[in-house]
Order: sequence, then C-alpha cells, then structure tokens
Amino acid sequence: METNKKNTFEPDVEHPTNTNDFPVDELNIPDESKSPEPNDAYEIIKKLKDELEEQKDKYVRLFAEFDNYKRRNSKERIELIQTAGKEVIVSLLQVLDDCDRAENQMQQSNDAEQIKEGIQLIFNKLRKTLHAHGLKSMDSLHTDFDVEKHEAITEIPIDDKKLKGKVVDVIEKGYYLNDKLIRFAKVVVGK
Repeated sequence: METNKKNTFEPDVEHPTNTNDFPVDELNIPDESKSPEPNDAYEIIKKLKDELEEQKDKYVRLFAEFDNYKRRNSKERIELIQTAGKEVIVSLLQVLDDCDRAENQMQQSNDAEQIKEGIQLIFNKLRKTLHAHGLKSMDSLHTDFDVEKHEAITEIPIDDKKLKGKVVDVIEKGYYLNDKLIRFAKVVVGK
C-alpha cells in the first residue's frame, strides 16, 4: 500500500491567483473603458425621442381625423333623417295644388257631377304618386286571416261556411312600402 497518497483534490488546470491574469474578454463582460462616448448616447436618445414624437404626432392626427369623420357622419345622418321624406313631399305638393284648385272649383260651381269627377282625378293622382314611391295596398277582403298581416277588430258570426276564418270586411287597408309591411290591415273576421 502506498502511504504517500494525497487526500486533497487537485485539478489538472491551475487557477490564476491574480485576477488581472484572467482573460476578461472571453466572458463578454462590457469593459467600462469601452463604453460609448457621451456624445453617442445623446445621439441615440435624441433619435429615439424624435421617433417617439413622430409616432405621437401620427397618433394625434389619426385620432383627430377619426373624430372629424364621426362628427361629419353624425351630421350627415341627422340631415338625411330630416330630409328623408323630401322627395315624397315634393311629389305630393302637386296633388295638394290640385286639391286647392278643386276646393276653389267647388265654391264656384254647383255641378255635382263635375266636382265628383275632379275629386276622382285627384284621388287617382294621389294613388299613382304614392305607388311611384313604392307604396302598395294590401288586398285582404275574402282572404284567410293572417296575424302577420291583419289586425282583427272583431269577429262576427257568418252563415257562409266558405268565409269562416276569412276576412269579411276591411276597416283600414294595410300597406307595403317597397314590399315591406308598414301598416297592418284592420279587419273583421268571420266565425
């Protein structure tokens, strides 16, 4: 047996005892002597500040542009709502003019047949004008009662079995505007 063995651990590589002997560049530790000059750091900060200001300016402009868009859109919508019926009203003014002429004619003339004919012409003109703007009346008489289109005012007993559950009288016509129901027909239903 060997008695001269050492019990301590000795590495194969020697460690430097002086820290100045250790290679600092291998550890990628920044050397304070190699830091950027104060002038370079100032330029980097100035550049970043300029870029930030440019982005802030773009943001403020975009926000202002969007705010203007919202305001303009709101104003246009209000104007549209206020003048939505203008076209229909303008076309009805001709019918109103005819009504005024008919009223004057009724005061000057006693011929009932002539007055009746004039009023009928005005009614036809009114119907044609409204029809030209998409208004269409609903034909409900003797059709099946439909809760989607009709409003039952009352039910009356009826002798004809064919008319049970059908519309036997129309109190107020229903109307469509551009094929969309705008007023239910008020009807009497047979039972």
